[in-house]
Amino acid sequence: MRIQICAVGRLRAGPEKTLIDDYLTRFDRTGRSLGLGPARVIEVEDKKNAGMGAEAQLLRKALPKGAMLCTLDERGKLLSSPEFSNKLAGWRDTGCQDLAFVIGGADGIDASLRAEADFSISFGKMVWPHMMVRLMLAEQIYRAATIQSGSPYHRS
Repeated sequence: MRIQICAVGRLRAGPEKTLIDDYLTRFDRTGRSLGLGPARVIEVEDKKNAGMGAEAQLLRKALPKGAMLCTLDERGKLLSSPEFSNKLAGWRDTGCQDLAFVIGGADGIDASLRAEADFSISFGKMVWPHMMVRLMLAEQIYRAATIQSGSPYHRS
């Protein structure tokens, strides 16, 4: 199951990008034998600052055809790391070929795109910078693969 992190905004070189790349590289190595991966980041940018509706259109164009759509949104479901791992495994096991996680811009995800989502997850009631959400998601994707592989990385 290929995984895409579709996000609004460009992440410049720096510690967040380095960590995201590291976690996704680790995921690709760990997930391969589990039928997970590769994972990649797709960035879109609303250069005209036309708002959430325009961002939603750019995100829709970036999504792989037929992909399962999972938004990251404060209204989404709170999951533990093992629950998230089980969710990924469940999607993989039911034949999902492409899974797209969508991260909106500073104002969030347009309501019309949120309504199209197959699932929505939340990283808590706090609002996180969208660049940090990318990093936390990349780590949780890697952690999910380590949980499925039985690695000691995740300690519950």
